[in-house]
Amino acid sequence: MSDSTPQQQRMRIKGIFSLEKIAKVGAGSTVRKTRQTMYWYAEEDEQGIIWVQPLNTNYIPSGPKQEVSRDEFLDQYTPEPEFYTSKVYPTIRKLNQTIAKAERHRTNGDGFSAEYEFNNALHVDVENIRANFGLGLTYLDRGDTQKADNIFERLVKIDAAFEAEHKHLFNDFGINLRKNKMYDQAVKYYSKALELAPHDENLHYNIARAYFAKANLPKAIEHLKTALALNKDLEVAQKFIEYLKKNNLLPDKSYPGPGTSNSQ
Repeated sequence: MSDSTPQQQRMRIKGIFSLEKIAKVGAGSTVRKTRQTMYWYAEEDEQGIIWVQPLNTNYIPSGPKQEVSRDEFLDQYTPEPEFYTSKVYPTIRKLNQTIAKAERHRTNGDGFSAEYEFNNALHVDVENIRANFGLGLTYLDRGDTQKADNIFERLVKIDAAFEAEHKHLFNDFGINLRKNKMYDQAVKYYSKALELAPHDENLHYNIARAYFAKANLPKAIEHLKTALALNKDLEVAQKFIEYLKKNNLLPDKSYPGPGTSNSQ
């Protein structure tokens, strides 16, 4: 899981977005403008056409779908990953469970085992999170760095039931951000991955690279030491240490080198 992973392909747009419109209320001298925010489910099809569908009061996509041009969508619609994670996904998941349970009872009346599996499914829609991250990369390609930074910042702070296996998700994101020279954001994503898997030597190596790019040498060395403590044979970390030594970037006695004792 080193960060030599290829750049991920662009994800198609998918998720919940808000659209703010200004409406006039009243008439004559009492007329005033109000801002109205509507939430939409958006999905890009294989032909690159973006379809939006409004959410009903139960947070379920409902009603006719509308086609929106890509430029109009990227300019006017705002991603709402937190709203999707906290409101829409749990509601859809619960609805699907109810439908599945009713179907099982209808067919054989023995749904206890399957229901247990449903209830223990991960409460995270990884595909949606990847799609939102891909949207952030799209903003970068368009030069909308503020929008990109905003979505990256919000995604890493989403409060969801992430588990150890999701370390790959945040590691992949960290790789993309580092390659885009967004080192502060990359560190945040690698740190999120490390919260889920603190004993993964590859994650410590990856975050060391990001800290080095940020010119934070002490933190880079700290994570390299940890990576090699976890796996003394991690070749990329050994080479990194040797690089630091050759360039006089490794403080005296800060690290004795691979294959020797490090109990200081």
